[in-house]
Amino acid sequence: MDRDQLCNSTMTEVAALIAGGELSPVEIVDAQLDRIARLDPTLKSYILVLEEDARTAAVEAEREIQSGGYRGPLHGMPVAVKDLCAMAGTATQGGAAVLANNVTDYDSEVVARLRAAGAIVIGKLNLTEGAMGGYNPAFDAPVNPWNHDRWTGASSSGSGVATAAGLCFGSLGSDTGGSIRFPAAACGIVGLKPTWGRVSRHGVLALAESLDHVGPMTRSTADAAAILGALAGPDPKDPTSLLDPVDDYLGGIDKGIAGLKLGYDPHYTHEGCQREQANAVGDAVEVLADLGAEIVEVQMPDVAEFLPAWQTICSAEAVAAHGATYPDRRDEYGPWFQGWLDLGSQITGADYARANTIRAACNGLVRRAFAGIDALICPSSSGPAHPVTRDELYGPTDYDVAGMAAMLRYTGPFNFNGAPTLSVPSGQSNDGLPLSVQFVGHHLGEALLCRIGHAYEQATEWHKLRPPV
Repeated sequence: MDRDQLCNSTMTEVAALIAGGELSPVEIVDAQLDRIARLDPTLKSYILVLEEDARTAAVEAEREIQSGGYRGPLHGMPVAVKDLCAMAGTATQGGAAVLANNVTDYDSEVVARLRAAGAIVIGKLNLTEGAMGGYNPAFDAPVNPWNHDRWTGASSSGSGVATAAGLCFGSLGSDTGGSIRFPAAACGIVGLKPTWGRVSRHGVLALAESLDHVGPMTRSTADAAAILGALAGPDPKDPTSLLDPVDDYLGGIDKGIAGLKLGYDPHYTHEGCQREQANAVGDAVEVLADLGAEIVEVQMPDVAEFLPAWQTICSAEAVAAHGATYPDRRDEYGPWFQGWLDLGSQITGADYARANTIRAACNGLVRRAFAGIDALICPSSSGPAHPVTRDELYGPTDYDVAGMAAMLRYTGPFNFNGAPTLSVPSGQSNDGLPLSVQFVGHHLGEALLCRIGHAYEQATEWHKLRPPV
């Protein structure tokens, strides 16, 4: 294959070639750096490319593999991380100019675990300021590789763009209200939001601690399973990390889905969802039924009445997360995130308590909807990537509560309850943009979600589509 075909392959495909001695990490990193140099000046997914470090790591990985020290499917693979994840000796800015000097002498736990698995961290990726909705004017906004005038999915946008465009073999994103799932849907890739606490957040800048998740963004479900296997597990540096044993997400991925009970709520899917997106989910339901799953009609609660509480919780917790720089250095923030912090600073203790009571009620009703099913099928977002303008990307905005709640319809409930989700490409819109289906599991149900996503991919071709870059 030529270099561009290589860079557009899945990680597990290329890993097999590395393990068999047909490709070397040096060749792969050279191809990856060349593609980044050619395409990223337009796509703007990276804030930092670690060219020298990547080449050095590739030589070391090649030496280890040739000496019989192959570590698994991440060994020698170029990956990138959202610039929320601390890396020793580099600034971790989180899209905020106020954090330009935030240089640590340690790696975040997720970066340390990627490296321990043999992955080559090739760079850090652009994101919205503070991992919220808009960009700081000092930073580039990533460009959707399917259509440069369309949304890239907000916070983990650099991760979505780089992964879709073949500028890394996988990336890390974070998700507080949809920021793994939105860019996965907008850019036509796989996004896996693990159970809250399944992946350590030590060394990862927070937006809202009780809602934040860190997870992989890839070009196949198997790739996401492989990365999650490297990341998951308890971390004494993160007291919120879960102590439960880690499943073999990749090893059991081929077991199929015959006999699984998959929930589907037609009203939840179609209400507030664009027709071609809703129809793509309906088509996915039929595919899964043909694969032997039992489709169970369920009733999701009317989440619209609960989701305004997300804005209260998130904005208040964001103020806490930025206590070292806000309000003292308020003017150094961009207009979008500055307004978000201002909003959070007005939340009272009683407001926050009420919002958490609403969150608990929503979680209880969702739990009832999940009784008797193995996973839920629904959209990842309400439609394909919408048109955007520079003013919309950089702000300010009016923080419309109803509008934000509508956007979070398919994502916010599963940040509220911390359940794992998997988003997988499921079609194309009439104008050639990706569509996405979401599978939602029970807590610590990531292995089952990976089985579902992989089975769906084996029966369809949507995950094989690549943007026309």
